[in-house]
Amino acid sequence: MQSREKEEKRQHSTAAIPYSFYECRIPECFMNVPMHWHKEFEINCILQGEGEFICGDDRFVAKEGSLLILPPNMLHAAYPCQNQALVYHALVFHPIMLGVNSNDRSTTECIRPIINGSMKINIPITPETDGYFELKGSVDRIFSYVRGNRPQLDLLMKSELLRLFWLMENNSKLISRKDAGISYSELVRPALEFMMDNFQENISISQLAALSNLSKSYFMGCFKKAVGVGAIEHLTQLRVNAACEALTDTDKTISDVALDCGYSNLSNFNRQFKKITGSTPNEYRRNIKSVR
Repeated sequence: MQSREKEEKRQHSTAAIPYSFYECRIPECFMNVPMHWHKEFEINCILQGEGEFICGDDRFVAKEGSLLILPPNMLHAAYPCQNQALVYHALVFHPIMLGVNSNDRSTTECIRPIINGSMKINIPITPETDGYFELKGSVDRIFSYVRGNRPQLDLLMKSELLRLFWLMENNSKLISRKDAGISYSELVRPALEFMMDNFQENISISQLAALSNLSKSYFMGCFKKAVGVGAIEHLTQLRVNAACEALTDTDKTISDVALDCGYSNLSNFNRQFKKITGSTPNEYRRNIKSVR
């Protein structure tokens, strides 16, 4: 049973407003979206460029116009493609928007199987997908209601979310029974949980393998298949992403940021930071301030 305490800590929904909207720009605003999960659904609409997405055990490149609809608790990540900016809108919403607390047959047979993982949504949804333009129109309306940010528009948003799922349910190619095979993302989830909570600490491959109850060599192979990069590279990405946030949102010194993110050696921090972002921490901070 997965830990609920280790999921992404950002609060996406409240009782009053059970959703959040994000405009994501990679690498302009952040370098990538490391592997994570949350208890809400997520809808992504790619507006510009292309990026590599990992959703559960599926790995693909999503381009302009693509739609991604992710169920709660699915491990997912986003990385830019080489020399490509990626801009997409993301809506993260609580299942209560789909009436998940109801016991009627539509919830029991259509919504809960997606939430519990017995059924899966086949993504990405692209302009070549049957019924794409009707699905895209529904998603566009949902985002317009979100941006309107009024209680009355929340009513329309709920109805359009239900209509979107109705459209998918009536397309045999979009929702299918999940394969019963091995899930690499589930095998390494305990290690990912630990890394998200403790990236500032010294973490070894042996330690992560033990947390996942796997041998060291098998763990390394499973991790690479699930996350797309090795465990040490993923750990570095977590640290550098945290450093980017600190450089953007605080006035902490570079050395303090380095220590907070798990680097006791400042030169090593500078080297790893530049390797991933293409700039030094000082340059990154100046560039961010210049566009604000």
